[in-house]
Amino acid sequence: MEETLSILLVDDDAEDRMAVRRALTKAGVRMELSEVEDCESAMAALNNNSYDCIFLDYRLPDEDGLTLIQRIRKAKIKVPLVVLTSQGDEQIAVELMKAGATDYLSKSRVSSEILAQVLRNAIRVYRAEIQIALADRQIRETNEKLIRKNYELEKQRQQIQLQNLKLLEASRLKTQFLARISHELRTPLNAIIGFSQLLLRPKSGELTLGQKDMVQRILNNGKNLLVLLNEVLDFSNLEAGHLELKPGIFDLSKIVNATVAEMRSLAEAKKLMVLVQNQLQNPMVFNDSVRVRQIVTNLLSNAIKFTEYGCIWIDIKEIGQNQIAIAIRDTGIGIAAEDLSHIFEAFQQVDQSTTRKYPGTGLGLAIIDSLVQMMDGKIIIESKLGHGSMFRIEIPRQISLLNKDENPTEPRLNNQDNQNSEYPQQSKTSLRYQN
Repeated sequence: MEETLSILLVDDDAEDRMAVRRALTKAGVRMELSEVEDCESAMAALNNNSYDCIFLDYRLPDEDGLTLIQRIRKAKIKVPLVVLTSQGDEQIAVELMKAGATDYLSKSRVSSEILAQVLRNAIRVYRAEIQIALADRQIRETNEKLIRKNYELEKQRQQIQLQNLKLLEASRLKTQFLARISHELRTPLNAIIGFSQLLLRPKSGELTLGQKDMVQRILNNGKNLLVLLNEVLDFSNLEAGHLELKPGIFDLSKIVNATVAEMRSLAEAKKLMVLVQNQLQNPMVFNDSVRVRQIVTNLLSNAIKFTEYGCIWIDIKEIGQNQIAIAIRDTGIGIAAEDLSHIFEAFQQVDQSTTRKYPGTGLGLAIIDSLVQMMDGKIIIESKLGHGSMFRIEIPRQISLLNKDENPTEPRLNNQDNQNSEYPQQSKTSLRYQN
């Protein structure tokens, strides 16, 4: 052994101590050997010094080796213990090992080779036990940390779950409130619109120009307010999952043309041209005509609202065997790249200030997004700030009624795939917007 070992020898027999010392020296053990003759001296030495190994005689003048081992281990002193005895009783050896002895050697077998081997083995076993104990302690500490961490994570999970339940309840109450207040407001509002229309009829009596102007303003503002209330009601129904599609066969071209005709006056008031390019070979589709018209109306209304000069184009065409694209492009203010990911969020507008130029609830695109998803379609946006925007919705020509309450038997439509379409066929997993 290259290292110098600190060894304590406990034996009241001087000749036995000399025999051990000579054997270790002959074996080439580099050591600092301390010798004591009784148990009390041994305990005093152990309390004041640290040793790499202890050789102790089983028979000591004040106590036996077994009692000394028990005292050493009770004092939490960790050191290899090799008991030397002149007795060959195996039962004593068993008791010594149970008490904490590292090894047991009869004095009759003491030789340089055997003693050196016993010393090496005792130190090796001791150090291995120390490493195992250290590893066990680290594992216990790690397990305790994991237990504490899991406990903290569980508390956080419960808190998050509780917060989610509160948020769901708040959302449910908000949806109920919006639906109820919207429904309650529509009744008197419809009366206001109806009476305003009656007053503007010639049979209702002659009104002065000023009176007609005021009644017309009442009618226009009533209609605008009704549109806003309908948006809030639709949104609350969509959130609550109460809105369902009511599909039927209709002429898509007629729906688009009728919508453009209704809104052309708004465009003409801003001196905007509205151009429709219909490339459908077969205009018949199986979908919810009311909701398709709502989508086109909202997109066209936005295009007119956010365009101050120029033109608005509406392009309808087939992009596959069962896919139709409706694109509305304008020369308006455009959308900044950083705002594209937020425009489909409810109550969101690019300008959120109280003095914003363009009015509205901020629900139009959120409703469109939900309706298009219900139709198993998608929305694609191309926009550049200051250079206009293009919104293109792609929906099936014939939506599926599977997983709905309606009769799953669907009508057959005569489809013609336009292979020369300008729009490439795209998968439903493509990006929702492009800048």
